[in-house]
Order: sequence, then C-alpha cells, then structure tokens
Amino acid sequence: MIRTLQKWAPAALVLAALAGCVGNDPHYTLTSISGLVSPLEFKMTNQDGQPVTAADYRHDLVLLYFGYTRCPDECPTTLTMLANALHTLGPQASQVRVLFVTVDPNRDTTGVLKRYVSNFGPQFVGLRPDQDELTALSKRYRISYHYEKPDKYGNYEVDHSSAVFIFDGGGRARLLALSGNTSQQVASDLHRLLTTS
Repeated sequence: MIRTLQKWAPAALVLAALAGCVGNDPHYTLTSISGLVSPLEFKMTNQDGQPVTAADYRHDLVLLYFGYTRCPDECPTTLTMLANALHTLGPQASQVRVLFVTVDPNRDTTGVLKRYVSNFGPQFVGLRPDQDELTALSKRYRISYHYEKPDKYGNYEVDHSSAVFIFDGGGRARLLALSGNTSQQVASDLHRLLTTS
C-alpha cells in the first residue's frame, strides 16, 4: 500500500543517509551499509517447522526482508522483483537465499509461509519469529512494523518497513535495496558480491 512506503520510508532514508556519510562503494548500485548494520544473527522457525539460526545460511548471500503473507501489494511486488533478479543471475542464484521474515506471526503459520514463498522460487525461505524474537530483530535491524485496527471480521493490515538487507557469505551486512531499485540493479550487485567475496 502507498501509506506503507510513505509511513516507514524515513527508516530506510536514515540508513541511506548514514551510508552516504561514510561514502557509497562505487562498485555497487545499491546503498552500501558495510559497517552500519549488525551482522546476520537470529533464531527462528523455518517454513518446515524446524529451528534455524543465521549460521544455517553461512556461505550463501542472504537477502533479508520483513513482511507478511496477507500484504496486498508491497510484499508481493518486492518478492517478485527479487525473484526476477535471481532469474537474471542464472546458475549463481543457487548461492543466494531470500529470507522472508513475517511481521505477523499470529496469522502466518509455518504452513502459510511455506505455501506463500513457494510462489517465488526455491531460494525463498519463510521464517517465523515469536513475538520476543520479532521485537529483538526489529531493534537489531532498525525496522518498523505496526498493526492496524482490526475490522469487524478481525482482519487487519500491517504497516512495515520495505528495505531488503543483503549480507555476504560471512554474514556481514553489505547492501540495502530500496523500493526504487530494479531487479537488474539487484542482480548486478549480487553478481559482483558473488564474484568478489
């Protein structure tokens, strides 16, 4: 939804501004966040109901994105863009994982997450934090989310940050993709990370 982008854009802009202070890496199109964002670290449950940690994804490039399966527009648009970027990468896409972390764990069960991410490709993994883990992650990566008031049927939307955090194979934060970035830009920078890391 448009208000999702407008409401939480400042968080992404703060990261972009901080990156600008230290100088963007001229080799990349996306925003450099090296040294600005904490390394990849978490404990959650994956779409198959198994406990996982960041260590399970070492040696892969990890794209970390926060959303929810009932999101009407921003999430499917972003995930489709990432799927297109991975398609552009070709065989190199096997070295990339897109971790889709739900900000709506009450409704997004592991089964729901599994069905949802299967629409985008085999590199996509659904992760379900409990509420304490979600709170810790939001602080660690400075993302925001807010539950709207439920309607009379109990349905509600969740406003949330829309940035994609990109970590190298060692779990170090490297790049930030924002809503204005294209699949070609993401694919190009992922290729460069894969060939220079």
